[in-house]
Amino acid sequence: MGKKVKKEAEPHPKDVFDPVPIGSKNPATVVLMLHSPEQEVLVKACEAMYKFAEKGDENKATLVELGAVEPLSKLISNEDKAVRMNAVMALGVMASHNDVKKLLKRLDVIPSILARLAPAEDTLIHEFASLCLAYLSVEYTSKVQIFELGGLDTLIHLLSSPDPDVKKNSLVCIYELVQDFPSRAAIQELNGIPPLLELLKSEYPVIQQLALKTLATITRDAETRVALRENQGFEQLIEILGNNELNDLHVETLVVVSNCMEDMDTVQLIQQTGGLDKLLQLAKTSTLPEVQMNAAKAITNTAQSNENRKILHEQEVEKTLVTLLRVDHEGLRTATCQAIAITCENLASKDEFRKLTGIHPVVQLLNSENVEVKKAAALALSNLTNANHLNANMYGLTTCEPSNVIYCICNETYLIKECLDTISLSVKNMGFFCNMDKELKRRTMTVAVAALACDSDARTELRNVGGLVPLVKLLNSKNDEVRRNACWAVLVCASDEPTAIEMCRLGALNILQEIHLSTSRKNNFSEAALQRLFDSNLSIKYSFTGCLSSSNKITDGFYDYCQVKPDHKMIILEELYKQKVNQHRPIVFINAKPPELALTELPPVEHKLPDSPSGHSPTPSKNSSKDKTPSKGKSKGKKEEEKTKEEDEIKIPQEVIVEKKQWLLPYDPIFHNLITNVTKSVLPLPNTKEQVVALAVFVAEKMGGPVERDRLHEFFWELHVSELQFQLQSNVIPIGQIKKGTFYLRALLFKALADRIGINCSLVRGEYNRACNEVLLADEVPKAPGKLFPPKAYTVDLMHSPGHLMKENSPEAIQYQCI
Repeated sequence: MGKKVKKEAEPHPKDVFDPVPIGSKNPATVVLMLHSPEQEVLVKACEAMYKFAEKGDENKATLVELGAVEPLSKLISNEDKAVRMNAVMALGVMASHNDVKKLLKRLDVIPSILARLAPAEDTLIHEFASLCLAYLSVEYTSKVQIFELGGLDTLIHLLSSPDPDVKKNSLVCIYELVQDFPSRAAIQELNGIPPLLELLKSEYPVIQQLALKTLATITRDAETRVALRENQGFEQLIEILGNNELNDLHVETLVVVSNCMEDMDTVQLIQQTGGLDKLLQLAKTSTLPEVQMNAAKAITNTAQSNENRKILHEQEVEKTLVTLLRVDHEGLRTATCQAIAITCENLASKDEFRKLTGIHPVVQLLNSENVEVKKAAALALSNLTNANHLNANMYGLTTCEPSNVIYCICNETYLIKECLDTISLSVKNMGFFCNMDKELKRRTMTVAVAALACDSDARTELRNVGGLVPLVKLLNSKNDEVRRNACWAVLVCASDEPTAIEMCRLGALNILQEIHLSTSRKNNFSEAALQRLFDSNLSIKYSFTGCLSSSNKITDGFYDYCQVKPDHKMIILEELYKQKVNQHRPIVFINAKPPELALTELPPVEHKLPDSPSGHSPTPSKNSSKDKTPSKGKSKGKKEEEKTKEEDEIKIPQEVIVEKKQWLLPYDPIFHNLITNVTKSVLPLPNTKEQVVALAVFVAEKMGGPVERDRLHEFFWELHVSELQFQLQSNVIPIGQIKKGTFYLRALLFKALADRIGINCSLVRGEYNRACNEVLLADEVPKAPGKLFPPKAYTVDLMHSPGHLMKENSPEAIQYQCI
């Protein structure tokens, strides 16, 4: 018998749920419906989302708060076509809101959107998916993801869609993508040029303009320009320029043409086809200044090579540019002057501009209130007059307003060279350096500074008006010419010590050291400027390099700051002197100049206090500014009486208080006496060797006498120096007051005294508080009669056997210099 099959029970009519029509006006309810398993409910909910979001940003923000974005991002991949379509429409409209874009990025929705751009999907889905992608492509990370997922290829195919909205949205997205180089390079490989050129024939202006903007971006690359030329794209662009009915596209078209004109092949092509005539004619006849401005920019790009400049001259480009100068539009005048500046690098063009009386209108533009116009005019004049005396004479510098002369000084290298004598006579009256700060951004301004700062008064004015600040900043310029000229200007300005010190304080030394270490940035001027700054401030040189040569003479004001790293920012001695006493090694200074002599080098002083006989540097009295300096007309006796009276009233400080608060380095009378002693006892000795030995013995006795090598640890020089710091309440102490000194202190004193009496010696810093002096000595008795041999280098022992001379690089010399 066969087995009976059990039939499934059919649902009873009473178990079936009857359809319920829902009509909700609450968006929160509709958002809940997005989680329904029924396709019909999802379709209606997504459609309601789309209509609600389309009404404005407030509604979109409401949907974000209700959590509608996440379910919609999932529904765009639903297997039901109607659900997908309505979900994509809703999401595409909502993507214009910033909060929605952030959520979509977090939900990684781009792969799902790209999937909706597949050819199998409906055009309506393509429209809103591409719209959503266009909104997201504004963000850099989204652009990268779109490109990596192959979205650029998909979007290029959509440019051939029959729907104009799909084309527009795809173009917007492509335009955003090609702002980055990888996409620009890939668009040619993906054969994206032909569909872009085809869109130039669209009946919709917005699509044409987007296509032109995209072409303007991608034609920055030479390979893309070649592809455009191979696809006859340039002929299409020229046709647009020749059609007056398409004048609304002329501005964007000229941008593309301007990019293409950088190539010699394109210039030859446009000349052969008559396109160059059309371009120049459009520049002269157009009534739109924006069109003329872009035409002038196209001329500028074309004239980048000598061959192209010759072609432009043959086409009489000078007539076109002179015509454009007469149009009252600042942007056009700026672009025209820039075009003149580059085209007149052709010698024939310079003469042609003069024949067309085109120089005078450029001169008049120097009176413009627009800074960009004035800059461009100055640049044009610079090139028009360079190596052309006829143009320079026609220019008429002496007839210009003083402010315009200043501007030309700031911008025209040639005029500086030709008219320097005339300019220098009136430059101070014109306030050149006062106006320099803003103009120093020009590349030739630094040349003007270098030329005019040869005068000491000009350097002082430059320093006083704060012109060193922008000059030092230009040392960091990425432009090689600007950086080179800035180094030149620093080299000239560092000729005097105050200017050199100020530039070091502003960081010039650190920048020049960085440049010196760079193989690509350094130049001859940077090396010379670095050395000049060092030579103008030996204190800084010794701190950074640890070496002073025999030609570097220590003078009053020198101080030993200790060895520093190349990136260290030096602190001036005045600031160091005013710091509170700390545990760091003290700064030792040299100063044998009495205050009376120092005052003669400062501006007029109205208040002065007498010097302290003790050589200490106590803090000035609060009432010291009220004590008046005796006038020069008083007798010597009256001065002595007033001096005695002041000493009774106040505690006598060593420093001088001046009305303008000039700070003076404290006078070191003990060091002054040391100079007097060595002048009397060492200088008269018959030869250099005896002088070196005698001076070494003198220095050792002054610094605590000889110390045996194995008893250095018992020579408590640090304690003595610390006591001086506490006694003087300063981190800066005079070398004359040091009675116990180690290697570096003795070497410094030896160098300072040797330089005063004419003994050539160097100062080399070692490690662990070591330093030594090297001298060059010739043999007393020649080895061969009638022959002269070069002197030999010796290291002077100042510590263990004072006066002992050790041959350079000998074992004992090396041991002396190192632990």
